[in-house]
Amino acid sequence: MNTKVLKIAIVVHGRFDAFDLARELIKEGQDVRIFTNYPKWAVRHFGISPKNVCSFWFHGILARSAQFLHDNIGLPYPEAWLNVMFGRWAAKNIINEPWDVVHTWSGVSEEVLLALRGSATTVILLRGSSHIKTQARLLQEEEARTGEQIEKPSKWMIAREVREYNISDHIRILSSFAYLSFITEGVAKEKLLLIPSGVPVEDFRPSEEVIQNRIDRIKKGQALRILFVGAMSFQKGIWDMKEIINKCKSDGFLFYLLGPASKETRNFMGKLPDFARIIPKKPQHELPEHYARADIFIFPTIQDGYPAVMAQAQASGLPIITTTNCSGPDIITEGKTGWVLPIRRPDAFIDKLLWCDSHRNELAEMVKNVYENYKPKDWHDVAKNFIDICADLKEKHK
Repeated sequence: MNTKVLKIAIVVHGRFDAFDLARELIKEGQDVRIFTNYPKWAVRHFGISPKNVCSFWFHGILARSAQFLHDNIGLPYPEAWLNVMFGRWAAKNIINEPWDVVHTWSGVSEEVLLALRGSATTVILLRGSSHIKTQARLLQEEEARTGEQIEKPSKWMIAREVREYNISDHIRILSSFAYLSFITEGVAKEKLLLIPSGVPVEDFRPSEEVIQNRIDRIKKGQALRILFVGAMSFQKGIWDMKEIINKCKSDGFLFYLLGPASKETRNFMGKLPDFARIIPKKPQHELPEHYARADIFIFPTIQDGYPAVMAQAQASGLPIITTTNCSGPDIITEGKTGWVLPIRRPDAFIDKLLWCDSHRNELAEMVKNVYENYKPKDWHDVAKNFIDICADLKEKHK
């Protein structure tokens, strides 16, 4: 293990999981600075000192205002203007001093990547989902399947991200599904770094009493509590979620859908049966109590990189039913901690839920098994892995 302190810049237009990684890198003794459009006072809430933050807060105000107008009035979101603005600001600040590593998020990084070409800095581009062409194709197919207009990557954004992939030395990918999407799209595997995200395990790990209450509910034949957490969008599989809910018997299941409803799904979210309950988006510190009340976590996503909510659910001791197109194949042991199913197969999800309802003892054992034997990676582990990989890349770069 390399013990040299690295000077690391993290460039992110928002938060994503960058703040969690930065906090743990700082705890590991690394010299880290975040370049973000969050104000310094907001970053402090995530355990990071303002001295470790360079803030373009005015950009954050513009971006959030533009998103509000897009979501509520239908004005086009000015991504070309906003992303280039942030990229130029970040590049201008980054080149003012030397860095060992620059870890930068896709979509806002072209200017940073060009500014650092030929330098001694090791640059790692992060793509949080599958290859953008794969994502666009899957969502185009979903639009044709549902007959509904879906928010998809624009031609401008696709072209920009592909340029970023081409000029990057290293691209960080979060799951094997996303990794394979880059290989399929012709990106050299030598560029790709599979470094999954983490979860604050102790924040989500329930007490033994919570697990016992869950097991008791299951064995007593009470309606199984099925939880979905995340943005209610077609990308997350909400079209299939609607069919799953409508075709499951109300006496065997209660469904809880927690998260913001996207514009594309608002028309039918209010028409679900009364045994499906919509819960507005909650801050992360309130999520553990919702996981604690559930029996099974369901996530029929069409495409994702590493959905944090699945790692949170596993840390909470919940069996998971999800699709191949996310980190499910990486974190789930088939039949022991959950099931990984094909996308666009609500019938397969229904079959698994009916199996759970008719095999209560086996489901109770699965809950116990998840809690006692399977834990996702903590952010501390992710940070140590990231440091080791960066140190190795730095040596190779020399």
